[in-house]
Amino acid sequence: MTSPIEIRLRVAYPEFSIDIDLSLPGRGVTALYGHSGSGKTTCLRCVAGLEKAGHGYIRINDEVWQDSDRGFFLAPHKRALGYVFQEASLFPHLSVQGNLEFGLKRIAASDRRIQLHQAAELLGIDHLLARPPDKLSGGERQRVGIARALLTSPRLLLLDEPLAALDSLRKNEILPYLERLHDELQIPMLYVSHSQDEVARLADHLVLLEQGRAIASGTIGETLARLDLPLAMGDDAGVVIKGVVSAYDDKYQLVSVNLPGSALQMRVAHAALAVGKALRCKVQARDVSLSLLGDEPSSILNRLPVTVVSQIAADNAAHVLLRLDAEGTALLARITRYSFDHLQICPGQRLWAQIKAVAVLA
Repeated sequence: MTSPIEIRLRVAYPEFSIDIDLSLPGRGVTALYGHSGSGKTTCLRCVAGLEKAGHGYIRINDEVWQDSDRGFFLAPHKRALGYVFQEASLFPHLSVQGNLEFGLKRIAASDRRIQLHQAAELLGIDHLLARPPDKLSGGERQRVGIARALLTSPRLLLLDEPLAALDSLRKNEILPYLERLHDELQIPMLYVSHSQDEVARLADHLVLLEQGRAIASGTIGETLARLDLPLAMGDDAGVVIKGVVSAYDDKYQLVSVNLPGSALQMRVAHAALAVGKALRCKVQARDVSLSLLGDEPSSILNRLPVTVVSQIAADNAAHVLLRLDAEGTALLARITRYSFDHLQICPGQRLWAQIKAVAVLA
Protein backbone atom coordinates (compact mmCIF):
# COMPACT_ATOMS: atom_id res chain seq x y z
CA MET A 1 0.00 0.00 0.00
CA THR A 2 1.44 3.40 -0.99
CA SER A 3 1.77 6.24 1.50
CA PRO A 4 -0.51 9.29 1.11
CA ILE A 5 2.50 11.53 0.43
CA GLU A 6 5.50 10.39 -1.62
CA ILE A 7 8.48 12.64 -2.31
CA ARG A 8 11.47 11.40 -4.29
CA LEU A 9 13.97 14.09 -5.31
CA ARG A 10 17.38 14.17 -6.96
CA VAL A 11 18.73 17.71 -7.23
CA ALA A 12 22.33 18.47 -8.18
CA TYR A 13 24.06 21.82 -7.63
CA PRO A 14 27.77 22.62 -8.16
CA GLU A 15 28.60 22.23 -4.45
CA PHE A 16 25.51 20.54 -3.04
CA SER A 17 23.03 17.82 -3.92
CA ILE A 18 19.76 16.44 -2.58
CA ASP A 19 18.87 12.78 -2.73
CA ILE A 20 15.80 11.87 -0.70
CA ASP A 21 13.06 9.24 -0.85
CA LEU A 22 10.23 9.88 1.60
CA SER A 23 6.90 8.19 2.34
CA LEU A 24 4.95 10.42 4.68
CA PRO A 25 1.56 10.34 6.46
CA GLY A 26 -1.31 12.20 4.83
CA ARG A 27 -2.42 13.94 8.00
CA GLY A 28 -0.90 15.90 10.86
CA VAL A 29 2.39 17.82 10.84
CA THR A 30 5.56 16.41 9.31
CA ALA A 31 8.63 18.41 10.31
CA LEU A 32 11.64 18.69 8.02
CA TYR A 33 14.37 19.28 10.58
CA GLY A 34 18.06 19.97 10.22
CA HIS A 35 20.80 22.55 10.36
CA SER A 36 21.07 25.39 7.84
CA GLY A 37 22.15 24.01 4.47
CA SER A 38 20.71 20.53 5.07
CA GLY A 39 18.22 20.90 2.19
CA LYS A 40 14.98 21.62 4.07
CA THR A 41 13.87 24.67 2.11
CA THR A 42 14.99 23.24 -1.24
CA CYS A 43 12.85 20.17 -0.59
CA LEU A 44 9.87 22.38 0.24
CA ARG A 45 10.38 24.50 -2.88
CA CYS A 46 10.51 21.37 -5.05
CA VAL A 47 7.21 20.18 -3.56
CA ALA A 48 5.73 23.61 -4.32
CA GLY A 49 7.11 23.50 -7.88
CA LEU A 50 9.17 26.66 -7.30
CA GLU A 51 12.25 24.58 -8.10
CA LYS A 52 12.22 21.68 -10.54
CA ALA A 53 14.15 18.61 -9.45
CA GLY A 54 16.21 17.09 -12.23
CA HIS A 55 14.73 13.75 -11.24
CA GLY A 56 11.64 13.76 -9.10
CA TYR A 57 8.36 12.10 -8.18
CA ILE A 58 5.87 13.96 -5.99
CA ARG A 59 2.43 12.58 -5.18
CA ILE A 60 -0.02 14.08 -2.70
CA ASN A 61 -2.72 11.51 -1.97
CA ASP A 62 -3.99 10.49 -5.43
CA GLU A 63 -2.64 13.52 -7.30
CA VAL A 64 0.79 13.45 -8.98
CA TRP A 65 2.56 16.82 -9.09
CA GLN A 66 5.78 15.66 -10.72
CA ASP A 67 6.92 12.49 -12.44
CA SER A 68 10.15 13.10 -14.34
CA ASP A 69 10.16 9.54 -15.72
CA ARG A 70 7.00 10.44 -17.65
CA GLY A 71 8.12 13.99 -18.36
CA PHE A 72 5.28 15.38 -16.22
CA PHE A 73 5.54 18.58 -14.16
CA LEU A 74 2.47 20.33 -12.74
CA ALA A 75 2.88 24.11 -12.74
CA PRO A 76 3.09 25.69 -9.26
CA HIS A 77 -0.16 27.66 -9.63
CA LYS A 78 -2.03 24.43 -10.38
CA ARG A 79 -0.84 22.67 -7.20
CA ALA A 80 -3.43 22.74 -4.43
CA LEU A 81 -1.09 24.01 -1.75
CA GLY A 82 -0.63 26.91 0.62
CA TYR A 83 2.87 28.28 1.25
CA VAL A 84 3.87 30.26 4.34
CA PHE A 85 7.29 31.93 4.17
CA GLN A 86 9.49 33.34 6.95
CA GLU A 87 8.12 36.79 6.12
CA ALA A 88 4.38 37.22 5.58
CA SER A 89 4.88 39.52 2.52
CA LEU A 90 1.43 41.06 2.76
CA PHE A 91 0.21 43.50 0.12
CA PRO A 92 0.80 46.90 1.75
CA HIS A 93 -1.98 48.64 -0.20
CA LEU A 94 -4.62 46.17 1.02
CA SER A 95 -6.22 45.82 4.45
CA VAL A 96 -6.03 42.54 6.33
CA GLN A 97 -9.41 41.60 4.83
CA GLY A 98 -8.17 42.53 1.36
CA ASN A 99 -5.11 40.32 1.80
CA LEU A 100 -7.32 37.44 2.92
CA GLU A 101 -9.69 37.94 0.00
CA PHE A 102 -6.72 37.69 -2.36
CA GLY A 103 -6.11 34.15 -1.10
CA LEU A 104 -9.80 33.33 -1.32
CA LYS A 105 -10.01 34.47 -4.96
CA ARG A 106 -7.29 32.01 -5.99
CA ILE A 107 -9.80 29.17 -5.84
CA ALA A 108 -13.22 28.69 -7.40
CA ALA A 109 -16.15 29.25 -5.03
CA SER A 110 -17.30 25.65 -5.53
CA ASP A 111 -13.92 24.33 -4.32
CA ARG A 112 -13.65 26.47 -1.17
CA ARG A 113 -13.54 24.38 1.98
CA ILE A 114 -12.43 27.18 4.31
CA GLN A 115 -14.27 30.49 4.50
CA LEU A 116 -12.77 33.88 5.39
CA HIS A 117 -14.53 34.18 8.74
CA GLN A 118 -13.38 30.65 9.68
CA ALA A 119 -9.72 31.34 8.87
CA ALA A 120 -9.84 34.69 10.68
CA GLU A 121 -11.31 33.07 13.79
CA LEU A 122 -8.85 30.16 13.72
CA LEU A 123 -5.89 32.55 13.65
CA GLY A 124 -7.40 35.07 16.06
CA ILE A 125 -7.34 37.98 13.58
CA ASP A 126 -11.06 38.66 13.17
CA HIS A 127 -10.64 41.96 15.09
CA LEU A 128 -7.86 43.09 12.72
CA LEU A 129 -9.69 42.87 9.37
CA ALA A 130 -9.84 46.62 8.75
CA ARG A 131 -6.19 47.32 9.62
CA PRO A 132 -3.43 47.95 7.08
CA PRO A 133 -0.35 45.67 7.33
CA ASP A 134 1.89 48.48 8.65
CA LYS A 135 -0.28 48.68 11.76
CA LEU A 136 0.28 45.00 12.66
CA SER A 137 2.92 43.42 14.87
CA GLY A 138 5.25 40.82 13.39
CA GLY A 139 3.22 38.02 14.96
CA GLU A 140 -0.06 39.46 13.66
CA ARG A 141 1.36 39.77 10.13
CA GLN A 142 2.46 36.15 10.17
CA ARG A 143 -0.95 35.00 11.37
CA VAL A 144 -2.54 36.92 8.50
CA GLY A 145 -0.10 35.22 6.11
CA ILE A 146 -1.06 31.79 7.44
CA ALA A 147 -4.78 32.60 7.17
CA ARG A 148 -4.27 33.77 3.57
CA ALA A 149 -2.58 30.46 2.73
CA LEU A 150 -5.45 28.53 4.32
CA LEU A 151 -8.02 30.39 2.22
CA THR A 152 -6.70 28.70 -0.92
CA SER A 153 -8.26 25.51 0.59
CA PRO A 154 -4.97 23.64 0.11
CA ARG A 155 -4.52 19.87 0.06
CA LEU A 156 -1.10 20.48 1.59
CA LEU A 157 0.18 23.38 3.70
CA LEU A 158 3.91 24.22 3.46
CA LEU A 159 5.48 26.29 6.26
CA ASP A 160 9.09 27.40 5.78
CA GLU A 161 10.40 28.39 9.22
CA PRO A 162 7.37 30.63 9.83
CA LEU A 163 8.64 31.69 13.27
CA ALA A 164 12.31 32.26 12.41
CA ALA A 165 11.99 36.04 11.98
CA LEU A 166 10.14 36.52 15.28
CA ASP A 167 11.37 37.06 18.83
CA SER A 168 10.48 34.57 21.56
CA LEU A 169 7.44 36.61 22.67
CA ARG A 170 5.94 36.60 19.17
CA LYS A 171 6.78 32.92 18.67
CA ASN A 172 4.87 32.04 21.82
CA GLU A 173 1.99 34.18 20.50
CA ILE A 174 1.73 32.16 17.27
CA LEU A 175 2.45 28.61 18.48
CA PRO A 176 -1.00 28.09 20.09
CA TYR A 177 -2.63 29.03 16.78
CA LEU A 178 -0.46 26.55 14.89
CA GLU A 179 -1.45 23.90 17.44
CA ARG A 180 -5.08 24.78 16.84
CA LEU A 181 -4.67 24.32 13.07
CA HIS A 182 -3.12 20.93 13.80
CA ASP A 183 -6.03 19.92 16.05
CA GLU A 184 -8.97 21.32 14.07
CA LEU A 185 -8.06 20.99 10.38
CA GLN A 186 -7.49 17.86 8.32
CA ILE A 187 -4.86 19.53 6.12
CA PRO A 188 -1.45 17.80 6.19
CA MET A 189 1.46 20.16 6.81
CA LEU A 190 5.16 20.09 5.94
CA TYR A 191 6.89 22.28 8.51
CA VAL A 192 10.52 23.33 8.05
CA SER A 193 12.43 24.21 11.22
CA HIS A 194 15.81 24.04 12.90
CA SER A 195 14.26 24.51 16.37
CA GLN A 196 13.84 21.24 18.23
CA ASP A 197 11.43 22.83 20.71
CA GLU A 198 9.11 23.94 17.86
CA VAL A 199 9.28 20.49 16.31
CA ALA A 200 8.59 18.79 19.65
CA ARG A 201 5.56 21.00 20.21
CA LEU A 202 3.97 20.66 16.77
CA ALA A 203 5.17 17.65 14.80
CA ASP A 204 3.65 14.18 14.57
CA HIS A 205 6.26 12.87 12.14
CA LEU A 206 9.91 13.91 11.90
CA VAL A 207 12.29 13.83 8.95
CA LEU A 208 15.90 14.55 9.89
CA LEU A 209 17.91 15.99 7.00
CA GLU A 210 21.68 16.20 6.83
CA GLN A 211 23.69 17.36 3.81
CA GLY A 212 20.78 16.76 1.45
CA ARG A 213 19.98 13.27 2.74
CA ALA A 214 17.16 12.03 4.96
CA ILE A 215 19.01 10.16 7.69
CA ALA A 216 15.83 9.37 9.65
CA SER A 217 12.06 9.47 9.18
CA GLY A 218 9.50 8.32 11.72
CA THR A 219 7.02 9.34 14.41
CA ILE A 220 8.18 12.17 16.66
CA GLY A 221 8.24 9.88 19.71
CA GLU A 222 10.41 7.15 18.24
CA THR A 223 12.75 9.45 16.31
CA LEU A 224 13.63 11.81 19.17
CA ALA A 225 14.35 8.81 21.40
CA ARG A 226 16.99 7.30 19.08
CA LEU A 227 20.52 7.41 20.45
CA ASP A 228 22.07 6.82 17.02
CA LEU A 229 20.97 10.23 15.69
CA PRO A 230 22.61 13.64 16.17
CA LEU A 231 19.39 14.82 17.86
CA ALA A 232 20.39 12.98 21.02
CA MET A 233 23.62 14.96 21.34
CA GLY A 234 22.17 18.46 21.56
CA ASP A 235 21.61 20.35 24.78
CA ASP A 236 17.85 20.35 24.02
CA ALA A 237 17.71 16.58 23.40
CA GLY A 238 14.67 14.89 24.85
CA VAL A 239 11.53 12.91 24.09
CA VAL A 240 7.93 13.84 23.36
CA ILE A 241 5.22 12.04 25.31
CA LYS A 242 1.59 12.24 24.19
CA GLY A 243 -0.40 11.65 27.36
CA VAL A 244 -3.95 12.21 28.60
CA VAL A 245 -4.95 14.40 31.55
CA SER A 246 -6.32 12.28 34.39
CA ALA A 247 -6.67 14.87 37.18
CA TYR A 248 -5.99 18.47 38.14
CA ASP A 249 -4.85 19.68 41.58
CA ASP A 250 -6.20 23.23 41.85
CA LYS A 251 -4.40 23.95 45.13
CA TYR A 252 -0.95 23.23 43.70
CA GLN A 253 -1.76 23.83 40.00
CA LEU A 254 -0.50 20.41 38.96
CA VAL A 255 -1.86 18.36 36.08
CA SER A 256 -1.66 14.56 36.31
CA VAL A 257 -0.95 12.96 32.95
CA ASN A 258 -1.34 9.27 32.11
CA LEU A 259 1.51 7.91 30.00
CA PRO A 260 0.31 6.14 26.81
CA GLY A 261 -0.55 2.46 27.20
CA SER A 262 0.53 2.43 30.83
CA ALA A 263 -0.69 2.93 34.38
CA LEU A 264 2.20 5.33 35.02
CA GLN A 265 1.53 9.03 35.58
CA MET A 266 3.51 12.25 35.58
CA ARG A 267 2.59 15.46 37.35
CA VAL A 268 3.21 18.68 35.46
CA ALA A 269 3.04 22.30 36.61
CA HIS A 270 0.33 23.69 34.31
CA ALA A 271 -2.85 25.73 34.20
CA ALA A 272 -6.14 23.86 34.64
CA LEU A 273 -7.01 21.32 31.93
CA ALA A 274 -10.07 19.12 31.56
CA VAL A 275 -9.81 15.44 32.39
CA GLY A 276 -9.48 13.42 29.20
CA LYS A 277 -7.71 16.18 27.25
CA ALA A 278 -4.65 15.08 25.29
CA LEU A 279 -1.45 16.77 26.44
CA ARG A 280 1.91 16.67 24.69
CA CYS A 281 4.91 16.85 27.03
CA LYS A 282 8.62 17.16 26.31
CA VAL A 283 11.05 15.70 28.83
CA GLN A 284 14.62 16.91 28.32
CA ALA A 285 17.40 14.36 28.76
CA ARG A 286 19.27 16.79 31.00
CA ASP A 287 16.24 16.97 33.37
CA VAL A 288 16.14 13.21 34.07
CA SER A 289 18.11 11.93 37.04
CA LEU A 290 18.38 8.30 38.16
CA SER A 291 18.14 6.58 41.49
CA LEU A 292 18.41 3.03 42.81
CA LEU A 293 15.52 3.69 45.22
CA GLY A 294 12.03 4.96 44.54
CA ASP A 295 10.78 5.96 47.98
CA GLU A 296 13.30 8.52 49.27
CA PRO A 297 11.83 11.86 50.45
CA SER A 298 12.43 14.41 47.71
CA SER A 299 11.13 17.60 46.12
CA ILE A 300 11.09 15.78 42.77
CA LEU A 301 7.47 14.72 42.21
CA ASN A 302 7.87 12.35 39.28
CA ARG A 303 9.53 9.00 39.96
CA LEU A 304 9.00 6.44 37.24
CA PRO A 305 10.22 2.82 37.29
CA VAL A 306 12.40 2.34 34.22
CA THR A 307 14.59 -0.25 32.56
CA VAL A 308 17.90 0.72 30.99
CA VAL A 309 17.77 -0.10 27.28
CA SER A 310 21.10 1.17 25.97
CA GLN A 311 23.78 3.78 26.47
CA ILE A 312 26.34 5.72 24.42
CA ALA A 313 29.09 8.19 25.13
CA ALA A 314 27.87 11.80 24.91
CA ASP A 315 29.47 14.65 23.00
CA ASN A 316 30.95 15.72 26.35
CA ALA A 317 33.56 13.30 27.69
CA ALA A 318 32.16 13.73 31.21
CA HIS A 319 28.63 12.64 30.21
CA VAL A 320 26.78 9.46 29.23
CA LEU A 321 23.47 9.23 27.34
CA LEU A 322 20.96 6.55 28.30
CA ARG A 323 17.78 5.32 26.66
CA LEU A 324 15.22 4.14 29.21
CA ASP A 325 11.92 2.32 28.97
CA ALA A 326 9.07 3.35 31.31
CA GLU A 327 6.48 0.62 30.63
CA GLY A 328 6.53 1.32 26.90
CA THR A 329 7.36 5.04 27.00
CA ALA A 330 10.89 5.93 25.92
CA LEU A 331 12.94 8.41 27.96
CA LEU A 332 16.45 9.79 27.50
CA ALA A 333 18.77 10.69 30.37
CA ARG A 334 22.04 12.61 30.26
CA ILE A 335 24.09 11.89 33.39
CA THR A 336 27.73 12.18 34.38
CA ARG A 337 30.08 9.32 33.65
CA TYR A 338 30.87 9.38 37.39
CA SER A 339 27.21 8.64 38.27
CA PHE A 340 27.04 6.00 35.55
CA ASP A 341 30.01 4.16 37.07
CA HIS A 342 28.98 4.84 40.68
CA LEU A 343 25.53 3.30 40.16
CA GLN A 344 27.05 0.50 38.03
CA ILE A 345 24.44 1.08 35.35
CA CYS A 346 24.06 -1.53 32.64
CA PRO A 347 21.43 -2.55 30.04
CA GLY A 348 18.49 -4.38 31.61
CA GLN A 349 18.96 -2.74 34.99
CA ARG A 350 15.86 -1.51 36.84
CA LEU A 351 16.10 2.06 38.16
CA TRP A 352 13.93 5.04 39.05
CA ALA A 353 13.82 8.00 36.70
CA GLN A 354 13.29 11.30 38.53
CA ILE A 355 11.77 14.28 36.70
CA LYS A 356 10.89 17.64 38.21
CA ALA A 357 7.29 18.68 37.61
CA VAL A 358 8.50 22.20 36.75
CA ALA A 359 10.98 20.84 34.17
CA VAL A 360 8.42 19.14 31.92
CA LEU A 361 7.53 21.28 28.89
CA ALA A 362 3.80 20.88 28.26
